[in-house]
Parts: sequence; structure tokens; C-alpha cells
Amino acid sequence: MGIYEKRPLSSKVSVIGAGNVGSTFAFSLMLSGLAREIVIIDRNEQKANGECMDISHGMSLTHPVQIRSGDYESCAGSDIVVITAGANQKPGQSRIALVEANAAIFKEIIPNIVKYAKDAILVVVTNPVDILTYVTLKISGLPKSRVIGSGTVLDTSRFKYLISRHCNVDPRNVHAYIIGEHGDSELPVWSNANIGGISLDRYCIACKNFSNCGGKMEWENIFNEVKNAAYKIIEAKGASYYAVGLAIVRIVEAILRDENSILPVSSLISDYYGVDDICLSIPSIVNINGIEQLLRLDLSQEEQSGFQQSAASLRQVVNAIKF
Repeated sequence: MGIYEKRPLSSKVSVIGAGNVGSTFAFSLMLSGLAREIVIIDRNEQKANGECMDISHGMSLTHPVQIRSGDYESCAGSDIVVITAGANQKPGQSRIALVEANAAIFKEIIPNIVKYAKDAILVVVTNPVDILTYVTLKISGLPKSRVIGSGTVLDTSRFKYLISRHCNVDPRNVHAYIIGEHGDSELPVWSNANIGGISLDRYCIACKNFSNCGGKMEWENIFNEVKNAAYKIIEAKGASYYAVGLAIVRIVEAILRDENSILPVSSLISDYYGVDDICLSIPSIVNINGIEQLLRLDLSQEEQSGFQQSAASLRQVVNAIKF
């Protein structure tokens, strides 16, 4: 679409699921001032009502916004529908183990959303997010640009934070990505990582603490901490929701403000280092129309192989789903 053809937005965001992630996102969205209307939808109407009541009581202290609960019909007119509903991940349970239960739930949810909000951009957050983004795309029949998974936006944020902590710099000056699956087969793109425009290799060598640093061994420790973060948080407190709530707000912000921001969201991949017809995370330009463009990173041979393996592990699961 050309610049004069972009669809106008009214800044209405609907949230499917009033659990920890959905309610935390709704609260964070209110604080951001991005939306003028927020609708929370949950099969437990009492829970949805309670979350709306609790959030709206702080309205006089923040940005003007209308917050209410509703049913699927209340999605009508939404610019974005964020889907957080689904079975919760249990301690020690992999994201992939959730697939059967949540795919069944999505087969009920998605047709209802599309019935009333056919022009909305759908942002999928429920795990396993890459598989459910693919399920959403197939069930909804929407263009691939308008079905977005939260993907590795959270993993990448964790990655940047841990690198910044190790290097003692502001995380906003760390530029690095986690790509592939949001889960066990995700991979770090060390070959493209940089701090303030200086490659991580060069930055580490120039660091005054280089002689006391574990080098590549420390890099591996950082990545393992990223990959296992959700498991540790779930074991400690039962669920992870604060950081992911902020990650969703960041995606919504890029859409509503038409930013053309580059975010590692999950979407349908075609001919990307030999990977086709699967949803995975790679850096993508996100704007008012959803995903405008997928960016082709210059990956090392090892990273290419890791990306292909990540895709293959998800393909096995997707092939078992009946649409």
C-alpha cells in the first residue's frame, strides 16, 4: 500500500485472555497512552470485569482511555487484537508440549475474532507462539502481514540486557538478536551483535576487563541464561508476565505509530536460508500495515544451520496438527 492508502486507526486494542499476561499487557498499554480504547475478553467474565475495574481505577493518574470487558462482538472496530488466551505452561513443561491443547482453543477463538474484526492486525502471544501464529494464519485466512507472533522480541530483550550487564553498558546501546523459535531451539546471532556500532568481538577485546573475562564461554553462559529464563521464572513464581507485557506493548506501539521499527517478530517465512512455510522470528519492519518486510541477516554457516534446525523442529509439530 502507498503512503496515502494506509488504513486509518482509532487506537482500539482488544485483548483475548484476562490471565497474567493479558492483564499485565492491558495495564502496561494504559500506562503507555497508545490506545484510546482497551477491551478485555475472557471466558471467565467475572475475571475480565475485575481486571478492567482494577486497571480503570488508576485512570485519573495516567492517560485518558476507555477500558471495558466484553465478548467477541466487542472486538468490532479493533485495530489490533492481542491473543494471550490458552493453557498455562507448567513448571518443567516445554512450550511445544502445550501445542495440542492451545491449538484446539485457537480453533474456537480465531473464527470469532475474524467474524467481528476482519480488518484487525492479530498479535499472537500464547505459547508455543510460533506454531500458534501459523495456526492463526491458516484458520483466519488473513494476509500474512497481518498475523504477527510476539516471537523472540522478549528473548532479544533478555539477550540485550544480559550482554549489557556483562559489558556494563546501557542495554539500549546493545544491538543483537535472538532468532528462530521462541523456545528451546532459538539461536543467538553473535555474528551481527554489536555495542554502539562496534562488533561484540572487537568491543570485548578492547574492554579493560578482557583478561578476566571468560570470552566465548561467557557468551555461551549468557545465551543459556536467555534460553532458560522462562523456566527459572516459572519455577520461582509460577508465571512470566511483566517483561512479555512490555514486549507486546512495543509491538503494538510500532503498529499504531506507524514506526517502521525493526523487531524480531514471528511470521510466515518463505525462502529464508532454505526455510519455507513455517512461522519463525527474524528481524522485520513493523508498521501500520503489520509486517512490511522481512530482513535477510547475513548469518554465519553455523547460524544458518541452527536456523534450519529450529525450523525443522517446529515443522514436525505443525505437520501433526489437523486444520
